[in-house]
Amino acid sequence: MITRVARIALLVRDYDEAKRFYCETLGFLAVEDMPLAKGKRWVVITAREGPELVLSKASDETQAVRVGDQAGGRVFLFLHTDDLAADCLRLAAKGVEFVEGPRREVYGKVAVFKDLYGNRIDLIEPTRS
Repeated sequence: MITRVARIALLVRDYDEAKRFYCETLGFLAVEDMPLAKGKRWVVITAREGPELVLSKASDETQAVRVGDQAGGRVFLFLHTDDLAADCLRLAAKGVEFVEGPRREVYGKVAVFKDLYGNRIDLIEPTRS
């Protein structure tokens, strides 16, 4: 029986620049970073809760054109926060580009930003019940 999504692959241009953005800018944690054959690496990062992201360096032109378009222009990740306003200010001060919000929805407050490659990410402060 399948019990959960454990990891999601994220196509990146460069392991180190992606790891820096997600860990230093967004505050993710580096879980693993191991060399593999042929110059590849096994780089796994995570937010404090939820599935892990495997940073997967594009290895050919077909993959390279997909970097930054992980979800075909739609939102790729949905991240939760306990303080949307503070996180928006903190991320904007670090140069993160916000493209929508903040705004209120039935499920909570939300703002949309782009990662270093242009993937859209929802930052959500869920409504407390």
